[in-house]
Amino acid sequence: MSEVFHRHTRMAPPRAVAGDGPYLIDDKGRRYLDASGGAAVSCLGHSHREVIDAIKQQLDQVPYAHTAFFTSEVAERLAEFLVRRSPGQARVYFVSGGSEAMEASLKLARQYFLEKDEPQRRYFIARRQSYHGNTLGALAVGGNQWRRQQFEPLLMEAYHISPCYEYRDRREGESSEAYGLRVADELEEKLQQLGAENVIAFIAEPVVGATAGALPAVPGYFRRIREICDRHGILLILDEVMCGMGRTGTLFAAEQEGIEPDMVAIAKGLGAGYQPIGALLSSAEIYRTVEAGSGFFQHGHTYMGHPTACAAALAVQHVIERDNLLENVRRQGSALQDALRQCFGQHPHIGDIRGRGLFVGLEIVADRETKAPFDPALAVHQALKHQALQAGLMCYPMSGTLDGRLGHHVLLAPPYIIGAEHVDEIVDKLERALQETSKELGF
Repeated sequence: MSEVFHRHTRMAPPRAVAGDGPYLIDDKGRRYLDASGGAAVSCLGHSHREVIDAIKQQLDQVPYAHTAFFTSEVAERLAEFLVRRSPGQARVYFVSGGSEAMEASLKLARQYFLEKDEPQRRYFIARRQSYHGNTLGALAVGGNQWRRQQFEPLLMEAYHISPCYEYRDRREGESSEAYGLRVADELEEKLQQLGAENVIAFIAEPVVGATAGALPAVPGYFRRIREICDRHGILLILDEVMCGMGRTGTLFAAEQEGIEPDMVAIAKGLGAGYQPIGALLSSAEIYRTVEAGSGFFQHGHTYMGHPTACAAALAVQHVIERDNLLENVRRQGSALQDALRQCFGQHPHIGDIRGRGLFVGLEIVADRETKAPFDPALAVHQALKHQALQAGLMCYPMSGTLDGRLGHHVLLAPPYIIGAEHVDEIVDKLERALQETSKELGF
């Protein structure tokens, strides 16, 4: 009998006891190919000796020092590494995960305008079908209605516009570029409704992760978003917690959009799961404004800038860069999408295959021609996850793809170290899992 409060009270998960590259091994000796990186976290797999050794060395040196009193060599080096490679950021604020990074972004954005003597700014705008974390502030700006619903009375006021969801929302005869400009211009409309002078920031994932299944924006969308933000003097905050740190084939996903955000939140692939760590990167303008004003960001966490976590993340990032793993992300990501299209391209229940790099989503539909979703009561995602585990595959199926209630997808985000043989194994096992799911649910 377990005394752990698991994610679900009726859940009895297998017990992981070992890792072997991209595989996890349970206490019965079963091996699972981690095709989702857990939740797009384990980008170096589960047994990278160099990262483990870096953690041990830091523990021998100094495991923890509170940032109200000290900085550390590894935190300084990691910040320098990230800033030098970032899309225009100047400072790094280390936290323990993605929700903390997003929460920090909201508070820093508000304080930035207070320092500028613009206290009337109080609204955030984000997108429906986005996910920005489970702390209350991050949940408030997130656009997943199922996650928000029972906590609505506790959430601050935030506003949402349409996602950039080409598969579902592009009109017949409309080009991808025209579609992107149309939905980006919803931000302009919302600013007119609220009064741009009252808005703090627009928040978005460059490639939407768990809630919509590796959903990238169409070309030109984010450039228009950046133009609108600049014209009205509001901040652009990018949530790269899941899609950043190399997952889409560049270190920062924003690089592929040709824009510089005012803030960007990262986590997951930053430390690859070897230690809990996240970070908020901010522009020089934001930092200088606080520096010239109060000088104090009124925020903080006990474990921010944790030396052991920073040592793990620095080792992870050095390995990714030294071993040219981003090239492997692009190469194997292309191979994975090709293999998925070959296997599922005409499948009656796969409507769309999308993504960038090793961040790929398959939208599951009841009817490929009409794009009709399955009845939510079928819980296709739960059955598929179970069947995949039975086949020795970890993947990330989710429900509510369309609106928080309707629709299903499966997200794939394997480690950056995979080879061609793992691509084949992922596709073969996913095909088997989908066949068994179809038998189980009768479709």
